[in-house]
Amino acid sequence: MTGLASWTARRLLLGAAQTAAVVLLVFALTEALPGDAAVALAGDQPDPERIAAVREALDLDRPAHERLLEWAGGLLHGDFGTSLASGRPVSTYLTGGFGPTLLLASLTLVLLVPAGVGLGVLAARHEGRFTDRLVSSVTLGVYAVPEFAFGVLLTTVLALRLGWLPPTAVGYGTDLLAHPSALVLPVLVLLSRPVCSLARLVRAGMIDALASPYVAQARRHGVTGARLRYGHALPNAIAPAAQQLARTVDWLLCGVIVVEALYVIPGLGTVLMNAVAERDVPVVQGLAVVFGVTAVVLNLGADLVARRFAPRAEVAA
Repeated sequence: MTGLASWTARRLLLGAAQTAAVVLLVFALTEALPGDAAVALAGDQPDPERIAAVREALDLDRPAHERLLEWAGGLLHGDFGTSLASGRPVSTYLTGGFGPTLLLASLTLVLLVPAGVGLGVLAARHEGRFTDRLVSSVTLGVYAVPEFAFGVLLTTVLALRLGWLPPTAVGYGTDLLAHPSALVLPVLVLLSRPVCSLARLVRAGMIDALASPYVAQARRHGVTGARLRYGHALPNAIAPAAQQLARTVDWLLCGVIVVEALYVIPGLGTVLMNAVAERDVPVVQGLAVVFGVTAVVLNLGADLVARRFAPRAEVAA
């Protein structure tokens, strides 16, 4: 087995172990949540018999280890359980909210890669000059603003004052592609911080690569211009940027709760907030597992990309 194959096998085994740990941790944390789902579902001022009946109907009276084994076994077959609040399969909540979240994440990612890499390369090419200082100052300033505050600012200026864009997605449902104007503000907010961090990482990686001995050797052999920057320096700058991009994609799919709440977008973040409010433990567990497994897969992919472009750095170790 080659070195790359052996390393890939170890990473896959580690990813499987991390996935199992995610499932166990999610179950343990939801079990530790305060309150009682049976009390919440039994209605206002329920009597003890009603609470006991609800607990028995939902199998909440069974030992935790039995419910864990049954739930984990169902996950292996794609069964995330049944909602306590509505009786619907948890998978319907996931598929219903996945569309808007995936749409926002995809649009953000399509714009993020060229914008972040382009700004980073531009700053690195003009290191120490006005363009570099401008890009660095703007990206640092924008990154320092929280998404919620930046979203409120954009909504106030572009939607309420100027009237160019709708302030929320209320009334558009899940078919947001039919109303592209409702996507502009959420995508701008989602782009704001990731594009700044990606640009700064690419800039730093490009500057380090351009100052490295192998680039100096390439210059001595007559390699200059775009071939030197994009064929020799940029691949080494992509390695740390790939891992940052994986964390960004994970955040876009799993952490857009604030943005979806601000613009009333019916995605996974909204589903999670509603499930927490209703004490709907199976839905919370299903979403947490999806988020955790997504993070494991994306980080594994980022490690593979990083090792492919910069194997000597062993950034994935």
